[in-house]
Amino acid sequence: MSEMSCPGSGHLMLISPERLFYAGLLGRPRRRAVGGFGIYTAIAGELRVTIEGLPTQTGVIAIVPPYHAHTIQSDHLTITNLVIEPETIAPGAMASLAAADQHMQHKLAVRIRAAYSELLATRRRDGFTTAEFDAIFFGEPLPRRDLDPRIARAIACISEFSGNAVTAADCAALANLSQSRFLHLFKDETGIAFRAFRAWKRARHMLHFVNEDINLAHLAQDIGYPDSTHFSHSIRRFYGLKPRAIFSGSRDLAIYRGGQSVAERGAMRQGRA
Repeated sequence: MSEMSCPGSGHLMLISPERLFYAGLLGRPRRRAVGGFGIYTAIAGELRVTIEGLPTQTGVIAIVPPYHAHTIQSDHLTITNLVIEPETIAPGAMASLAAADQHMQHKLAVRIRAAYSELLATRRRDGFTTAEFDAIFFGEPLPRRDLDPRIARAIACISEFSGNAVTAADCAALANLSQSRFLHLFKDETGIAFRAFRAWKRARHMLHFVNEDINLAHLAQDIGYPDSTHFSHSIRRFYGLKPRAIFSGSRDLAIYRGGQSVAERGAMRQGRA
């Protein structure tokens, strides 16, 4: 995407392989289970977030762990949401934030709101790095998880969407491991089972296209779904909405895509060595 200003709606999304920031319509409060750490912030008023099995949280900010089913309601039609991919940050980094007292969480909410206002006031370009993203919303880079290079290669392979689903057997062969050993190592390193991880990445990749006039059946095939039924069920499970509803509510969404820094590209090259 070339340089552009945010549309009059104020709806925008920053998305890279490791981070996502969304400011836009919430949609109906249905059960969802996003695959990243979700940090919801109210644009105005308060939020009510219910994670399955836990009491409802009410306030200006809520932090939801990855793959935890939850529902969310907002006093305002729009909401902001930061999504942090769990395999990219050190274990415990988000847990300490979630356990912070109300004062510290409120300070984070104020910072996120200020960052959103700044994004609305400035002209963006594609190509932000993870470090730049973290500086905008957290004031400093989040501590990174040190992944086994074989698992880093598998993650890179999963993220290369070519229309064919990457299998555990593919990744095991790439890592020169048996499939059972690869699956065990993958979960140890990422904290997530391979199939759940792959399903989330596929659903997340759809977000790059939500403001486009596109054939959804073709898109489903392009990002590796076997058919439209699997596509619809998966998207609804992660986002609480059917694909068509997401696309309908995203027509005025400005999307800015992140890129890798030189250091990140160098680290990836080392991982492939």
